[in-house]
Amino acid sequence: MTLRDLPSGDITQTVRDPVAAADPDVAAAVSTATTIYVCITCRLGEDGDLAAAPGAALAEATRRAAAGTGITVLRVRCLANCKRGLSAAVRRNQAWTYLFGGLDAEHGAAALIEGARLFAHATDGVMPWRGRPEALKRGLIARTPPVDFPGDA
Repeated sequence: MTLRDLPSGDITQTVRDPVAAADPDVAAAVSTATTIYVCITCRLGEDGDLAAAPGAALAEATRRAAAGTGITVLRVRCLANCKRGLSAAVRRNQAWTYLFGGLDAEHGAAALIEGARLFAHATDGVMPWRGRPEALKRGLIARTPPVDFPGDA
């Protein structure tokens, strides 16, 4: 079935959540799929002429650590957290998004992957505090609600 074959009232649902109607198990996997965005422009106060920014090194280490986990790692230019870099954001569909700073290139990748694993299994869309790596506890900058968050009563 293509978008052309659908009545106009069905297009929004199909574009927003094309998998859910076809296979609920796949839809659940998509909703819990976790992505880590690593700032590649973070320089930790280093000279701007460095050939490779420390943030790029963290992105590469995180990408390698994520191999085979199902966690997606994407490089992003500037998370606007320069004073507390190295920075990364962890997000999941229908869940809160977390911004972390103060990461280090050597140990930050493992912390991000462990946090993302915990987050992927959280049924309430909130990254659990218990079991979260120390770097993600002390490095939490902010969390933002999901797009469709109704607000608190």
